[in-house]
Amino acid sequence: MWFRHFLLVVAQCLLLLPYSAAHANTGEERELMKMLQSVQIAAKKTSYSGTFVYQQGNQIRTSRITHGFDGETEVEKLEILDAKPREYIRRDGEVSCYLPESKLIQVEKNLSQEEFPALLNQNVHLLPESYLIKKAQMSRVAGVECQVINFQPKDSLRYGFRLCVEKNSGLLLGMQTLNPRSEVIEQIAFTQVSLGEVDKPKLKPSFGNVSQWRVENMTVQANVNSGWIVKNLPNGFKKTLETKRFIPISGNASGTDANQTKSHQVVQMMFSDGLSTISVFIEPNSGSRTEGSLQQGAMTIMGKRLGENWLTVVGEVPNAAIKQVINSIQFKK
Repeated sequence: MWFRHFLLVVAQCLLLLPYSAAHANTGEERELMKMLQSVQIAAKKTSYSGTFVYQQGNQIRTSRITHGFDGETEVEKLEILDAKPREYIRRDGEVSCYLPESKLIQVEKNLSQEEFPALLNQNVHLLPESYLIKKAQMSRVAGVECQVINFQPKDSLRYGFRLCVEKNSGLLLGMQTLNPRSEVIEQIAFTQVSLGEVDKPKLKPSFGNVSQWRVENMTVQANVNSGWIVKNLPNGFKKTLETKRFIPISGNASGTDANQTKSHQVVQMMFSDGLSTISVFIEPNSGSRTEGSLQQGAMTIMGKRLGENWLTVVGEVPNAAIKQVINSIQFKK
């Protein structure tokens, strides 16, 4: 999930779309849609802190999150607790990644949260098109009572899900991804969580003297029309994001003078059915790369050459969905 991937956090602004009555014919469906919309609101407007564990295949990663909202500004700090230390701090649409080993801060603007626990995006009202959604039993996550909601896919191009939503605030506390045999292939959940006001110092970098660190601004053009299209998307998936990134590459990396910096352009498109996401990355085909795919838990990554370009498709969907997408990417002038 933290691969989703590429640079820091990628997504469009988290918007709460109006509820469409066309997708809710029963009282239970209306109640479920209202609950899912509350998950969107809670992830943005609830102040909370906690530690969560993400299990993907045989990999387990632990992170600590602190989220504050004062009625106007949303600030979030994510600390990666395994392997090399790093922190992400998001203030509304600006994300700063702190890399202490290199004393570097990478900054991206015009981005917002679309990671745990803000997984449901602006297409939440479309979920009934792709899933049978049912309320299940009450459960507990990290000692907190929550409502279980099951998502059964209507086709083979997406996985099933089991969400656990805190009954009062609507905050998402845990999520499991299920294969067609109802086996858990990926899961993420809080192991400790506290709801309520957080201390403002906890939303600042944990490292000292960051004012002397080097700052690298990652140029991002949002809402672009690059000319690239996916002609054959799985049913229910809609484009939610298209950006163009200009990633600086030092001269050392390309064999040129160390004082020179080149810009490496990457086009990214993101598609979602409201819960599952597929990301497409298009960049110049440089260096020696091997076409193929990689599966890790629910995550599938596939790479392919197309003329002078290299395509990478990443998604927490079955291999067939990724293959369908990557084989239908075209450039349309």
